[in-house]
Amino acid sequence: MGKTVLIVEDNELNMKLFRDLLEAHGYETSGTSNGFEALDLVRKTRPDLILMDIQLPQVSGLDVTRWIKDDPELRGIPVVAVTAFAMKGDGSESVKAAARPICQSLSRWGSSLKRFGAS
Repeated sequence: MGKTVLIVEDNELNMKLFRDLLEAHGYETSGTSNGFEALDLVRKTRPDLILMDIQLPQVSGLDVTRWIKDDPELRGIPVVAVTAFAMKGDGSESVKAAARPICQSLSRWGSSLKRFGAS
């Protein structure tokens, strides 16, 4: 069984892009656009990696990341904070939430996945 990645992303095009890229590299994916549902999915499926949009409509992806990192059973799962609209300070907020730094370039996609342990 391949490594699993949970994608938490509210933009349908971004979700498709992440799924296509990951599945083309042999990863199994699941996804949701809802932060609350993401927390439930993490508890149920224990993915190897989480890609977390930091700007979700219902609840901030940073808050969801904090909840994951506050749970002793889940905190070991790497979380990569992603956003299409990075603003100054988003990187430091993701670090405070214990997410990995934001991957801002698709050209570094493969090396980022390897660095975060999803290879």
